[in-house]
Amino acid sequence: MTNGNSNDSSSKKIAAGICGILLGCFGVHKFILGYTTEGLIMLIGGIVGGLITCGVGSIVMGVIGLAEGIIYLTKSDQEFEDIYINNSKGWF
Repeated sequence: MTNGNSNDSSSKKIAAGICGILLGCFGVHKFILGYTTEGLIMLIGGIVGGLITCGVGSIVMGVIGLAEGIIYLTKSDQEFEDIYINNSKGWF
């Protein structure tokens, strides 16, 4: 692996982790990693589900985003790359 790919994975890890923690209910961290379907599920669940359930859907998506953000940031760069970049694991 070249340094360019490693640095790209590391920057994606940090960006996805921080966005997962701060904007988790909107699925921004999923879009950063290229998981469009999962990102749309979180976005729709956070907004539409939140409106229908008086905020419960947004809270659930926010907790999922928070957990995923913490998981991303606690993985080593190599673990993160193996799991989320190479193997494309969409959830947790």
